[in-house]
Amino acid sequence: MAVRWTILGSGSAGNCAYLEAGNTRLLIDAGLSARQIRLRLAALGRVVESLTGILITHEHSDHTEGLKVLAARHDIPIYCNRFTREAIEAQTGLRLACRLFETGAAFSVGDVEVESFSVPHDAQDPVGFLVRTSSGNVGVLTDLGHVTRLALERMRPANVLLVEANHDVRLLQEDTRRPWATKQRILSRHGHLSNEAAAAMVEALAGENLKHVFLGHLSRDCNRPELAHAAVAQRLELLGARHIQLATASQDTPTPELIF
Repeated sequence: MAVRWTILGSGSAGNCAYLEAGNTRLLIDAGLSARQIRLRLAALGRVVESLTGILITHEHSDHTEGLKVLAARHDIPIYCNRFTREAIEAQTGLRLACRLFETGAAFSVGDVEVESFSVPHDAQDPVGFLVRTSSGNVGVLTDLGHVTRLALERMRPANVLLVEANHDVRLLQEDTRRPWATKQRILSRHGHLSNEAAAAMVEALAGENLKHVFLGHLSRDCNRPELAHAAVAQRLELLGARHIQLATASQDTPTPELIF
């Protein structure tokens, strides 16, 4: 069963990925507008109406923006935990017909098995996902302030990994647009991973299982794709981990489709 994987868009302004395994078609987060999600799926020859479900990591708008329209117009199952549903409903005023899971639990969606686990981020009950398919496993870690032992343990079976490389510490510290309180939140243990923190995580996971790494959730103001890529590539080069393909996701355009 071939698996198709594309990050439709990832950055501080919106995050959404697409995974297809057999007859199962999933969005992981829906942080782009519904229009952009529809357009970017169309470029893959897919339509919103064919989606099997939407997995939601947490309630922040850069992960849920498209739900406002998708939930209202389409009967697409939404998978999230209870606190995330309550937070989204409070933000949007919508009543969502969610299929709830307990954080830390595994559940099936069509042809895949989804494992959820808690991550340290400033949301109500944020999670990461490991999606197991018959052809390989995809790990998603888009928002976390520091790398926990649990996250490493749960991501170790991943063959494909999406991990955030949100900021370059120097660029963040020198940024004139963000107040100091915001910088402290981003740098905190419940904020976002820096390029170096992402590199350390990839280094810890760079075994035989891991084949593809995608860097996501880059800050438009406080990071550069070349900085994020270089930080991780240098660690992989020192390890001699030449079997791992490294790519950086963009806010504006989908990544090339990966089929495995």
